[in-house]
Amino acid sequence: MSANDAVAARRAEIVSRLIADTRGRLDAAALDRDVLDRIRQDVQVLAEDASLWAEADFPPPDADEKQARYRIGGEGPEGITLYLNVMRSGKKIPPHDHTTWACIAAVSGSEHNTVYRREDDGQTEGVARLGVDRVVEIAPGQSLGLMPDDIHSVEIRGDQIIRHLHFYGRPLETLTERKAFDTTANTYKIMSVGVKTRT
Repeated sequence: MSANDAVAARRAEIVSRLIADTRGRLDAAALDRDVLDRIRQDVQVLAEDASLWAEADFPPPDADEKQARYRIGGEGPEGITLYLNVMRSGKKIPPHDHTTWACIAAVSGSEHNTVYRREDDGQTEGVARLGVDRVVEIAPGQSLGLMPDDIHSVEIRGDQIIRHLHFYGRPLETLTERKAFDTTANTYKIMSVGVKTRT
C-alpha cells in the first residue's frame, strides 16, 4: 500500500467513525445546542489532522474560481454528510440558513463568519430583517456549530487559500429550502447550492 493509499484508508475510517458517532448522538437525544456542541468538537478534532486534507488529494479551485467543494463521506443520498471546502481569498457567501444542523471546523486558513439573528416576526413571505449577533473567525483550532434556523455569512479575507470541513445533517444538494438573505433590502429568496460538488 502506498503512502497516499494509507492516508486515504485512514481518512475513510476516521470519517466513517465520525458519521457513525454522530448518528448515535442524534438517535440518543433530540438535537439541541449541547448535542450540536459535542458534534462540533468531534469535527474540530478531525480538522486538526491536516495530513488528511492535503492539496495533493484536494486541489484548490482554478485561479479564476473561488471555491472547490469535495464530498468526503456520508450516510447516503439523504443523510449526514461531510465536505471539505477549499476557498480562495475574495470568496463571499451571503447570509443564509441551512434548514439542517451544520458544523464548520478549520484545517488551515481563516474563515470570517458573521452570525445573525432575525429581528422580524418571520410572518411575511420573502421579508426578513436581520441584526448582527456576533462575528466568528474560524481558524485552525476553532469551529462553529449552527442549528437549522441559524443564519450566517462567510467571507475569505486577505491573501490565502483555506481548507475547512463542513458537516451537515443532510447533503447540501438536498437543501432546496435554504434562504439567502439581503440585509440591505430586508428580503430573502431560496438559495442555490452554488458550485458543483466534487467527489
